[in-house]
Amino acid sequence: MSLCSSSYSLREILQWFRFLESQPSFHTFTTPSRCEGDKATTPRESSSLWHRSLRMQRSGAEEQDKEMQNGLNEHLDEAMAKLSEFLFTHGLHGRREGIEYLKDRLESLKPDVCLEPIYIGVFGSTGAGKSTLLNAIIHKQFFLPVSGNESCTSCVVQINKGVSGKHEAKIHLITYEEWKEELKDLVALVEQEEDEDSNERYEAILKISTIYGEGATTKSYEELCRMKPPISISFPEYISLKEKNEEELSKKMCPYIRTPSIHREAEAGANEENRAKVLWPLVRNVEVTIPSLQELPEGVILVDIPGTGDFNKKRDTIWKQNINKCSVIWVVSAMERILGDRTHEMVLREGMKAFQCGMCKDISLVVTKADDMDINEYKRETNKNQINKHDAILERNQTVKQKKTAILKKTLGRNLPSDSEVLQKNDLVYTVSAREYWEGNMLSREETEIPKLREYIQDFSRAQRRNKLMDHVKEALGTFSFIQSLKSNQDPQSQEEKEDELKALIQQKINELDNSIQTCFVPIEQHLQEGVDQAKRLCNKNTDKIFKLSRGGQGFHKTIRALCLKHGSFSSRTFGRIDMNMCLAQPIYDKIDMSFGNMFRLQMGTRTTLKSCLDVVKEGIKNELEEAMGDYPVTLRFLQQEVDFIFRKTEKVILQEKGNIYQSLTISIQNDMLPHYEDAASQRGEGTFARMKDTLSQGVMREKENRMFEKAQESMKSHFQTLKLEIIQKMRKDFSDLLDLAFCPRVQLQGTLPDFSSQFFSIRTIHQNLQRTGEAQQSRGGYLRQF
Repeated sequence: MSLCSSSYSLREILQWFRFLESQPSFHTFTTPSRCEGDKATTPRESSSLWHRSLRMQRSGAEEQDKEMQNGLNEHLDEAMAKLSEFLFTHGLHGRREGIEYLKDRLESLKPDVCLEPIYIGVFGSTGAGKSTLLNAIIHKQFFLPVSGNESCTSCVVQINKGVSGKHEAKIHLITYEEWKEELKDLVALVEQEEDEDSNERYEAILKISTIYGEGATTKSYEELCRMKPPISISFPEYISLKEKNEEELSKKMCPYIRTPSIHREAEAGANEENRAKVLWPLVRNVEVTIPSLQELPEGVILVDIPGTGDFNKKRDTIWKQNINKCSVIWVVSAMERILGDRTHEMVLREGMKAFQCGMCKDISLVVTKADDMDINEYKRETNKNQINKHDAILERNQTVKQKKTAILKKTLGRNLPSDSEVLQKNDLVYTVSAREYWEGNMLSREETEIPKLREYIQDFSRAQRRNKLMDHVKEALGTFSFIQSLKSNQDPQSQEEKEDELKALIQQKINELDNSIQTCFVPIEQHLQEGVDQAKRLCNKNTDKIFKLSRGGQGFHKTIRALCLKHGSFSSRTFGRIDMNMCLAQPIYDKIDMSFGNMFRLQMGTRTTLKSCLDVVKEGIKNELEEAMGDYPVTLRFLQQEVDFIFRKTEKVILQEKGNIYQSLTISIQNDMLPHYEDAASQRGEGTFARMKDTLSQGVMREKENRMFEKAQESMKSHFQTLKLEIIQKMRKDFSDLLDLAFCPRVQLQGTLPDFSSQFFSIRTIHQNLQRTGEAQQSRGGYLRQF
């Protein structure tokens, strides 16, 4: 553990020293002088022992959580069986719905939260080292194909831990209709014009030749559709691979997910490996399951996401969906790119969008190949002639961390509120070396920071699941208490009066929520208008930015044609992801990003956040319930619990819909620009590039006059109103159902409801154990971070 080169918290540092003090050799440690090529010293060995100690703690705690989850599920199963038998043997005369609500509510607490998926997206451009990084994290050096002169990962690949003994891969394919749609565009890109060539054309040739064989690129689209490929392709939904060991699975799986060099001819043949090579253009995404993967918690899914999307519409949709469902995004860039070009900034911008329109809770920059260094050049630049390579690497990496952390916080700060959790964390940047992780010539494994990323995964996963498990246990206790209270006798007339009173009061609170949500939209609407004005002023300049990407190089008209064929958004190997719709909408996003992020933030903030609007109304409803139901504490606790549950469901709806709201601007602009994209894509012959440029530029001006930006503004406002309506309507229904249950006539239930005291006391014991283990970890300076 290198305290000077890693961003450890004070608590972790103190814990490390406590661990060292417990070792017999602590007081005899020395730090000998380092010479270039020296191996790890004794303190670094002790660091590894400390990390192993932490991992053992995590493993034991994870097993405890599983036992408690299994116990909770067992008692919930018993309770639901009793309620099912009760429903079968009693008529209940109109009260059946209330008991079924309780049964369904217990069922909703049963899913195994220890296995609910947590997606961690590894996101970066080709050659950044994503697959190499994942291989190191899962401790399988050559499992995923790594990029180089011959290949790179061509589609989204998901890796998770399995429970069976088999190593499995599901190769999901696009449909025949989806391939035909892509094929039509590929044929258009293959056409040779003006003696120009491009990577887009090469890749189109490669895909067509791979499927249909040599010489197929001279055929028309119609001829290709009538052709029979050299190897029979049936377009199954997916291809299933199952092997006894990872080496065999990797060997069979890699040809499906590996893109050959765009300058290499397709290989023909009838064996299984060549069949896989033929099918790679048709692969949509791949799901990999590895049994007994100790390095990965159950339910955590690592997602290898190609950095710029895909030419195929369906694969590009999968690409976007995977980014948006990730709870954590690691933006990956190689050290030489971090120090040189600005490719990683484009990838980081794509990652930032996930914060605005996805499920992302945390984002970090992971700098790979952190051991790459010319030591003589470093000595000359720093004027440190005596420094050895090991120390120089750690020093350089620490400098990169500090600089990139400051830049990253500044970038995130332009789009997120200043007190956002991601801006407060210590580790925004990691510097990792997969090569040194395996070889250990210069750095210890801890210094490669691969173990640190694993620890992050463990901590994040455990914190998420423990919090959810605790919520489930609390809600189960409240529900059982309420069921037991249904046996008691309460005055029917008094109950009916209270129900009517509460319904009126809650309706009033929901109306207040309607008004406060509308007020919450006001800052966005103001910034929307400012953004529209700015977008109209800058639309010519932003259109020209697209064309200036060529830097005078040949073949760029193929890239523009591909852009138009894909309706304004295209992933180029040479130029990265080009999105004309986003480029035109960017001035609007620049104006609204801060207020949008503030409005949809999940933590408590100012009164302009939707979360705050919900919390104010939630507390108001709870206060009304407390005043009306103070004499019935068990029913009150249940009602307050269900109020929390209703508002949590509402927050989930908001989280799911915010992506549609955020993307509504670019979708609206894309729809208006569609005829001009189609017109530009149809241009042929001499001067094609100039005509496509004029078509798009004139189209932007024409649609500007036709209120394209104002229509995008109205589209976003309409999506806001739709969300508000959905929230209000759902609230009204949920609270009506809840009060109908809470105030159902209990005379019919007296003496008939089953006894749930055994389940209640058993689950209360689980709750107490959860509290004790959590407090014990805190008192030990525990490793769980707050996420």
